[in-house]
Amino acid sequence: MVIKVFLASSSGSTAIKKKQQDVVAFLEALKVDYTPLDIACNEDNRMWMRQNVPEDKKPANGIPLPPQIFNEESYCGDYDTFFNAKEDNLVYTFLGLPPPPGSKEAEQADKDNIVENGTHAEENLDDTIVPVEDRNGDSNKEVKQATDENEEGEGDEEEKEGAAKEETADDEGETVGDEAPTEKEEEAAVEETDEVTEDTEGQAEEEEEQEEEDLQSEEEEAE
Repeated sequence: MVIKVFLASSSGSTAIKKKQQDVVAFLEALKVDYTPLDIACNEDNRMWMRQNVPEDKKPANGIPLPPQIFNEESYCGDYDTFFNAKEDNLVYTFLGLPPPPGSKEAEQADKDNIVENGTHAEENLDDTIVPVEDRNGDSNKEVKQATDENEEGEGDEEEKEGAAKEETADDEGETVGDEAPTEKEEEAAVEETDEVTEDTEGQAEEEEEQEEEDLQSEEEEAE
């Protein structure tokens, strides 16, 4: 980018000469490369300057006076705006150039960036802060779900164990109940056997007595 400074080398105005010298001296002190363009000896420079100064920046008579400053084709300003920028340490901004490191303008720009970035960072931080519960919501839900599933599984196992114990107790009770009647049945069977045996013995005795009587009768008849 080339800084263009339109000057009038043969101006009869002391004020204009002083302003031109002030601008040139300050640019040289800042080591800013610039190109002086004389409008007094070059009509093309004069016409170009007058045509490219914005209408709202021209004086009432419509003829801008030097010095006029441009960055390539972009209008920067006249002496008054240059002076104000110099007083505010914003000459590089006025010229459309990046301030060199270590300059006052660069330091001020860094401070502005820090403040701006800090404010934005805080705003972004406030916007992006997520409560711990929300951040861990999914994890907590998964953990809680897993815990509930484990508890349900343990409850099911306990219920199964309890049911198994009840079934075992019922089986044992049924077994004991079945064994008790069996003993009674055995006793009853023994009693019945004894009765049958007694009846059989009694019947045998009666038959023997009858046989003896029959034998006696036969003997008596034979005599």
